[in-house]
Amino acid sequence: MKDKLLSAAILAVGIIIMGLCLKAGMDNFTEKDRKVTVKGLAEKEVKADKVTWPIVSKELGNDLPELYNRIAGKQHAIKRFLIANGISDKEITVNAPQVVDLSADQYSENRREYRYNVTLVITVTSSHVDRVRGIIARQGELLKQGVAIVSGDYNNQVTYSLESFKAMKPKMMTEAIENAEQTARQFAKNSKSKLNKIVSADQGQFSIDDRDANTPWIKRVRVVTTVTYSLKD
Repeated sequence: MKDKLLSAAILAVGIIIMGLCLKAGMDNFTEKDRKVTVKGLAEKEVKADKVTWPIVSKELGNDLPELYNRIAGKQHAIKRFLIANGISDKEITVNAPQVVDLSADQYSENRREYRYNVTLVITVTSSHVDRVRGIIARQGELLKQGVAIVSGDYNNQVTYSLESFKAMKPKMMTEAIENAEQTARQFAKNSKSKLNKIVSADQGQFSIDDRDANTPWIKRVRVVTTVTYSLKD
């Protein structure tokens, strides 16, 4: 009799334990299916910390040695102007003059007044963005010295860049993840759940754009990250 009671008790305990295990397993299975995926955003506007300014000047003529002398004079005048306005010599790069023989265009039937087109490009690369912008605004002063600057050349536009971008990335990623967490917590609250741990997250997609067409030296840096959280009761 005692053996039967003992066996029954052991069986009952086993059934209870098995039931608890099954319930825990079902709860875990349910928890695994309860997830929320949200996007986190971090955005800020910062001033560019590097400027590249190609200064383009051209000369037309038929006497090549004379053209080179005129280009050399322009080169000296532009460098004097830049250095006088606070640009250091190491920030200035002088490219070799580019010569185009206009008479060599065999497909053109138009007779040209001048044979040679010589282009001079002097490039200023500097971290002093505001200083260079001020000089760009005063480049018309070179006209008084007989130096005309060519503008509107698609291949030689002033460009502004953000060298400090790499240093900004970790902090912005943290802000984006915090933003995602706030959104996820609100979702969990609305669904009467609690936020659990992160299931997955991407590295975030960064973009750097000009704030607008009129202020290319002000950059809008943006990162969007996608984070998936598990939920629990």
